[in-house]
Amino acid sequence: MKLISWNVNGLRACMGKGFPEFVTEAEPDLLCLQETKLQAGQLELELSGYRQYWNYAEKKGYSGTAVFSRREPLAVTYGLGQEEHDREGRLITLEFEDFFLVTVYTPNAQEKLARIDYRLRWEEAFREQLVRLDGRKPVVICGDMNVAHQEIDLKNPGPNRGNAGFSDEERGAFGRLLEAGFTDTFRLLHPDATGAYSWWSYRFHAREKNAGWRIDYFLVSDRLAPRVRRADILAQVQGSDHCPVLLELDNG
Repeated sequence: MKLISWNVNGLRACMGKGFPEFVTEAEPDLLCLQETKLQAGQLELELSGYRQYWNYAEKKGYSGTAVFSRREPLAVTYGLGQEEHDREGRLITLEFEDFFLVTVYTPNAQEKLARIDYRLRWEEAFREQLVRLDGRKPVVICGDMNVAHQEIDLKNPGPNRGNAGFSDEERGAFGRLLEAGFTDTFRLLHPDATGAYSWWSYRFHAREKNAGWRIDYFLVSDRLAPRVRRADILAQVQGSDHCPVLLELDNG
């Protein structure tokens, strides 16, 4: 089973930068998108063979997630079921026979950590939800989680320490999520890989210099880890300031 997650930073813009061609070539079984920046009815997207599920932010041109699935899920839910956290279209959960799929666009802590208090409330609610799901069946989590976990996960850890995406608070929250029973699939297969990033600033020719951050993830319940066949970052794929990330699981 092949899964791909991609923060497209505006799907309408990405459509003109090779998105349909990428999906046709990659042929994922499940495709998860973040930061779609769409409202209902703004884009008619037909991907042959895929069912579509969208979660839109109330604010126009902001946030948003989507899932395209070749398999029909047993159930689909949107958000965390808490009003505080469900206005920005950040979460979709698909239930299948043998696992849950959760795609997430984690709130950014913003410059000078202006939104860190909200971010940490989100992190706690998100972790609690995943633990509940994991108690029922294994979980695959993917998306832009807006944190570089360790120094190896960004090009310039020193100057960025304490900044949004590399604060002690955010890194600690991510660590607590892993400790709750989840595995970072990329580090499972590539524990020492350096220069492996999924986001680059549009400024300072960052992508050309590979001055990036690894903030897009596939996590799995620890008991799914033996089924991880491949976990990669598709850094050659253009179209957004993020690149897609990929997970292949052996069929259980």
